[in-house]
Amino acid sequence: MIDKKLFRINKIRPILIGLAGLGILQALLIIGQAYFLSRGISAVWNGATVSSQLKRVVLFFVCFFLRQVLIFMRDKLLDSYAYEQAKILRQELLAKVFRLGPNFVQKQGTGNMVTMAIEGVAQIENYLTLILPKLTNMMVIPWVILLFVFFEDVRSGVVLLLVFPIIIIFMIILGYAARAKADRQYEGYQRLSNHFLDSLRGIETLKFLGLSKRYEKNVFEVSEDYRKATMSTLKVAILSTFALDFFTTLSVAVVAVFLGLKLLEGDILLAPALTVLVLAPDFFLPLRDFSSDYHATLDGGNTLKSIFSILDEEEFVAQEGLSLEKNWRESDSLTLKQTSVKYDSTATHPTLDQLDFRWQGSGKIGVVGLSGSGKSTLIKLLGGFLESTTPSMMINEQQVSHLNSKDWQDKVLYVPQDPYVFHASLRENVSFYQPNASLELVERAIERAGLTELVAELPNGIETLIGEGGHNLSGGQFQRIALARAFLDDERNILLFDEPTAHLDVETEAELKETMLPLFDNRLVFFATHRLHWMREMDYIIVMEEGRIVEQGTYAELRAKQGAYMAFVNELKGEG
Repeated sequence: MIDKKLFRINKIRPILIGLAGLGILQALLIIGQAYFLSRGISAVWNGATVSSQLKRVVLFFVCFFLRQVLIFMRDKLLDSYAYEQAKILRQELLAKVFRLGPNFVQKQGTGNMVTMAIEGVAQIENYLTLILPKLTNMMVIPWVILLFVFFEDVRSGVVLLLVFPIIIIFMIILGYAARAKADRQYEGYQRLSNHFLDSLRGIETLKFLGLSKRYEKNVFEVSEDYRKATMSTLKVAILSTFALDFFTTLSVAVVAVFLGLKLLEGDILLAPALTVLVLAPDFFLPLRDFSSDYHATLDGGNTLKSIFSILDEEEFVAQEGLSLEKNWRESDSLTLKQTSVKYDSTATHPTLDQLDFRWQGSGKIGVVGLSGSGKSTLIKLLGGFLESTTPSMMINEQQVSHLNSKDWQDKVLYVPQDPYVFHASLRENVSFYQPNASLELVERAIERAGLTELVAELPNGIETLIGEGGHNLSGGQFQRIALARAFLDDERNILLFDEPTAHLDVETEAELKETMLPLFDNRLVFFATHRLHWMREMDYIIVMEEGRIVEQGTYAELRAKQGAYMAFVNELKGEG
């Protein structure tokens, strides 16, 4: 009933051993409570004075106090451990996602990934805090108590021993049923996260196209499926809780009946009989605690499984030793020679097919083509997020199959078409890649990105929370924040832009263009866009169709050829 992936968490075995030791101490204190309480009551029943039992009363309260101290220490230890491990898991998840790249995030769903990294990791923290002590208590405490019960009364020990595995088997069956329901619920939760985030980000476009009602119905249907899955899971959880309470109560009642009969027949004294009766509920208590919290932590278990499945995703090995200096130099060169890329190894046709291109030093390279021509895929390939089918790329004559190399990516600044804005202040979002940037530099980047008016409208200026749950922003403002991140970073001198102005109107784009162009000086820039006015500013242009480079050259050369570039221009103008 416990996922084996739990044991992949760092330092989990020493924690479990420590919890098992605390469980043994806790069991001994439970026995001490029952023993001293029962002996005291029995003595009073037999005619002793209450004052004569003061020592046993004190020992009872000492056992009770020490038991609470153990629980407090255990919970404090687990809170600290769970927090640290959740933080490590989040860091590992984010690092893995960054290595896998935007293509993987797109496949998994942005909403799902964000929810997993934020809320999902918090669920894992709760899962560790609850499931570890319940698991070890269930494995240790009942057996220590059972051993003592056998010493006091063999028949009661046999009854408890026979009932315990029956309850375990029953709970395993219900546990599997609950897990199946919870898996379906978690899948619904992932779909709901993706649908909600995608619809929220595109709500202005949907309204403009008159499709908001259709997507409203779609979100309702997904949320309704999630509600039904949640209720179905709750039904199983409630059923299992009822069944467990019924069996444990019935077992305690059977023990009480047998003890009563033995008392009537004079086969047992009151003190041991009362001790066994007091211990019987504590014998089943760890199982009941585990069962109730098991259902409460299923989401955390599912999230843990999902995170480890992402961490186990195969990734290409980072290229080392590309022998690049700190900055991209005029003597450095990039070459693509018959380079092909497949998103899926089982695909029959490559997404990029036999690309040939060479460039040395700095410069502005425009990448144009219709939607689906392969512009974004080329940018992702150059960002080191995709791997070519063969080692057909060259950096300074060194042949590689991908650019996932620290030497290369430390120089790269990637601005995607749909940047993500975190739940943080505007200042923190702009300085995401430069957390130590001064306020003056952040404000200058904000001004260059055309966000000054937005800052004036925000209630707390650049310290206003934006992103999910914060101040709502438009798609164009999201894009400006991504551009502000680029303006803030003066170190990286390889810039990759994937439709960076796609969400901006023409007037705003014209204003930004004046501030963006100086950013390109003395840098290697790949600028994928369908906005033709940028091409006049490019040193070189690549024209793509169906994953191929069909034409390349300078702006003047391509216009003179009257080939693929001019055909693309005419098609955009509606003259094709």
